[in-house]
Amino acid sequence: MNSAGLRLVFAGTPEFAVPCLEACRTSGAEMVAVYTQPDRPAGRGRKLTPSPVKQAALTAGIAVEQPESLKSIEAQQVLAAYRPDLLVVVAYGLILPRKVLAIPRLGCWNVHASLLPRWRGAAPIQRAILAGDSESGVDLMQMEAGLDTGPVLLQRRTPIAREDTGGSLHDRLAMLGAEVLAEGLRRTLTGEVLTAMPQPEDGVTYAHKLDKAEAKLDFSRSASELERQVRAFDPWPVAEGEIAGEPLRIWAAHAMAVDHSALPGSVLAVGRDGIDLACGQGALRVTALQRAGGKRIGAVDYLNSRPELRQLR
Repeated sequence: MNSAGLRLVFAGTPEFAVPCLEACRTSGAEMVAVYTQPDRPAGRGRKLTPSPVKQAALTAGIAVEQPESLKSIEAQQVLAAYRPDLLVVVAYGLILPRKVLAIPRLGCWNVHASLLPRWRGAAPIQRAILAGDSESGVDLMQMEAGLDTGPVLLQRRTPIAREDTGGSLHDRLAMLGAEVLAEGLRRTLTGEVLTAMPQPEDGVTYAHKLDKAEAKLDFSRSASELERQVRAFDPWPVAEGEIAGEPLRIWAAHAMAVDHSALPGSVLAVGRDGIDLACGQGALRVTALQRAGGKRIGAVDYLNSRPELRQLR
């Protein structure tokens, strides 16, 4: 298949999808349209703001469509009028009805940030860190009607390091997603039909959408669990906990193997390396935090503002 024969429509919304849009744009296929969610209020002024994908598409001079839904006959007719051979979907945020899946000649591809069937759903990156998974990755999947149930065409894997946060793993998987998508497009443009491997029936888990209520740290749990919570929720929604009665956002912390008989959440020790808080098992050493209305600061700066805690050294 020559590049002029592959008409491509891309559907995506957040920053995660932008590298994949660029992979489509530089693949040699003909980019005929980009679909993204309608502009949403953002910032303190709640000003209507275009999505990162819309901004990238407009910069590249690609036609942009922003339907509230793809369920209407009208929306489906608009998509069909573009005569797409392939629809590439990356974190679009809207359900694709069966009739939409059937419009492109080659169907619809999805780039998903997990090793399927583990972590189907909305928040696979953070759920993998929370669960203590040793690796993650991206799958290029042929879409079908179920939630992330389609057969896998290509895959890339990456280890999850102990220092990885939701943000760092997000950025790495976004680039891996672009790589796997670029390979799929390159091979398709040469006329190859990618092999679709059905997902295993065993090992299915669901990555439910993040809720701000999950950010609250429960110090009766183990320090290692709380460390994963802090890492997973950086940069959003950011873990929350108290230090000596003051509610704070906890940006960075790591688990310490410490034996103690202190009440969960109590301060065990403070020092230049951080503030050690008692957990159900071990201690959590907090190294970066944020006071209400303040900015992210290191533990030393926080201790300078609370001299009564420094006597615990």
